Amino acid sequence: MASVTSLSASVEQQLASALTAALPEAVADPLLRRSDRADFQANGILALAKKAKANPRELAGQVVAGITTGDVIADIEVSGPGFLNITIADRAITRILAARYADTERLGVPYADTPGTTVIDYAQPNVAKEMHVGHLRSAVIGDAVVQLLEFTGENVVRRHHIGDWGTQFGMLIQYLDEHPHELDHEASEVSGEEAMSNLDRLYKSARRLFDSDEEFKTRARRRVVDLQAGDPHTLAMWQKFVDESKIYFFSVFEKLDMEVRDPDIVGESGYNDMLAETCRLLEESGVAVRSEGALCVFFDDIKGPDGQPVPLIVQKSDGGYGYAATDLSAIRDRVFNLKANSLLYVVDARQSLHFKMVFETARKAGWLNDEDVKAYQLAFGTVLGKDGKPFKTREGETVRLVDLLDEAIDRATAVVREKDTQHQLSEEEIAERGAQVGIGAVKYADLSTSASRDYKFDLDQMVSLNGDTSVYLQYAYARIQSILRKAGETRPQPHPELGLHEAERALGLHLDAFAEAVAESATEYAPHKMTAYLYQLASLFTSFYDKCPVIKPEPPKDVAENRLFLCDLTARTLHQGMALLGIRTPERL
Repeated sequence: MASVTSLSASVEQQLASALTAALPEAVADPLLRRSDRADFQANGILALAKKAKANPRELAGQVVAGITTGDVIADIEVSGPGFLNITIADRAITRILAARYADTERLGVPYADTPGTTVIDYAQPNVAKEMHVGHLRSAVIGDAVVQLLEFTGENVVRRHHIGDWGTQFGMLIQYLDEHPHELDHEASEVSGEEAMSNLDRLYKSARRLFDSDEEFKTRARRRVVDLQAGDPHTLAMWQKFVDESKIYFFSVFEKLDMEVRDPDIVGESGYNDMLAETCRLLEESGVAVRSEGALCVFFDDIKGPDGQPVPLIVQKSDGGYGYAATDLSAIRDRVFNLKANSLLYVVDARQSLHFKMVFETARKAGWLNDEDVKAYQLAFGTVLGKDGKPFKTREGETVRLVDLLDEAIDRATAVVREKDTQHQLSEEEIAERGAQVGIGAVKYADLSTSASRDYKFDLDQMVSLNGDTSVYLQYAYARIQSILRKAGETRPQPHPELGLHEAERALGLHLDAFAEAVAESATEYAPHKMTAYLYQLASLFTSFYDKCPVIKPEPPKDVAENRLFLCDLTARTLHQGMALLGIRTPERL
């Protein structure tokens, strides 16, 4: 990969050298940032001057005197009590961007200095249940974080911790044994969404009987014991549910334009053989203690409304295992077998207390620590309807995820068809673009909101061509591709010798910040920072295109080439940035 130095790095290096010359004993950190008063502003001199008991303006003057303007810095001046306002030379902007442009694979984005191994637990549907709107955020956010981390060079292990074990399966299997007529031959021949709809209906019937009939509840719990003991008939029915559910999961994830691989699906059942040992290790180490027959972990800072400690129950008094035992066993597997440095759980914020207790238990047991192996819950908020309440159907039911995605695709397809005024696209192409735009709209709306916040699901806004939407970005990309096709230039050449228009400078400086945006988004597990960067990029391109003619009226040849170069680099950056969010950028719209 080509090594590309950013403008900020070049400026920071010069400032650091000048600061060190002025204050040899100081750790020179110029605290450089983008500014609306200049290209960059350095704020670090105030703190350094205070530490050295020096006058900040005088120290700033010494630093300015030690800077040679020219190739990188065009102008530097002292502002206020000791700030430095810095203007970058036009030729430096173009040269740095030309180096990024030459790096066709990574656009100058470096790999992380010390990549590790991160296990990401995301997209956790339940076997025998349809996926609903509540599954959307874990899948979309988790997939974007996977893409971002992998792009920085991190070794990412994907884990889909599906709900495939426990009481619900004893309940469902027992119900079907007692009501075989409800699973007719015709229903057993279908697969995918229809089969899952049938299973979901049967599950709800079994749940109603389980909640209302104590004798059935007893029989269902006995069936759970049969399942755990490996009874062939019970195990065969369970496996059929799992296999059928996976077919359905894959179809939904494919519609979401996400890659989910079978080896990455390691559900609750995958840790069964570890549960007894996990409990033994916790009890022998004193981390967990017996309380009223159950194996519990108590915490000094976690108490209920009555002031009594709230424990994490690892093993129930009847010997059964709960979610805690499975989650703790998964941590052991991910740390000691997968050799992970970081464990990331993309899980609903409402489970925060559970994971706080699980992580603290693992720390007490020595499986996690704050230096070598860390665990973090990327907690996400709720998807709301336009009324600001949790998203439901008119009947009050949870919205099926496939229905929501299909509606988004239908809306987007209508937008694409309406925009295709010159009838350049076939019906097949319109349908393909509609799917890319619709799914992109859903993903972007989710990702453009900080994960911890709730957000309103508003399809009218999501598929709008105006505002902070993926459609706006996709059309910006398609517009640039149209410009390049008209120009007939596949690799336009940059011209560093040319001066830049104000709009060219703004676009160029923002393009230079792509590597920083990738690093920040990946390090902080914050896809919303990438969406913010891309939206600003598209907005700056719009301003550039309005003010700087590229094709008509025809500018001088070298100016046209330089502007086409900026267009092409903007398109490549949009394409790569959107790909890191799991969103397609169609060549034509």
